[in-house]
Amino acid sequence: MSPTIAHAAYIAARLGEALAILAGAWLLTTLLRHLLRRLSTRYELAPAFAIGVRRVLNTLIYIAALLLLLNRLGIEGSVVWTTLTGFVAVGAVAFFAAWSVLSNIFCALLILTTRPFRLYDYIEVLEGGDKPGLRGRVVDINFIFTTLQESHASGEDTVLQVPNSQFFQRSTRRWREEPEWSRTAREKAADGPHGSDWQEPAVR
Repeated sequence: MSPTIAHAAYIAARLGEALAILAGAWLLTTLLRHLLRRLSTRYELAPAFAIGVRRVLNTLIYIAALLLLLNRLGIEGSVVWTTLTGFVAVGAVAFFAAWSVLSNIFCALLILTTRPFRLYDYIEVLEGGDKPGLRGRVVDINFIFTTLQESHASGEDTVLQVPNSQFFQRSTRRWREEPEWSRTAREKAADGPHGSDWQEPAVR
């Protein structure tokens, strides 16, 4: 076999490996998308949460595919390892710099898996012991905040965004049906001058 043919065969083999790696990464992301869709339907996960998880996992898959591709194209393993450790170091620095944000994201995962409350439940975050605290109807759960719609006797429509980590630092009281304090506020709003402005919490 001539050197030219051997070189062409070598290049073709490397291109085949590269295509196989890219195809494998694409297949993994496709399977992941279908799996997350089924889990979202089964466990009623928030759409924003499922999309965020999918993006993070897709990024990790493509980074791994890129490193593997570089290795198969002949780049030294030490270079790949240095690149990987560099990513890890940067990730560690970012982790400590954004601890509060990451804490809320982790708590969002716990809320969506352990289900201390669900969308459209009425909850109250107790300040200490049994002291009244923040309360309202859960209308949205995302990576950082849980949004509560408050009930006011004046008929004002306001929302309160509570960091997800707060639910694991304090006790939470939960109602499946509309509690007395919300019903009373709604009835007073209906009887007051702003009664016509009252609306049920909007679905987000």
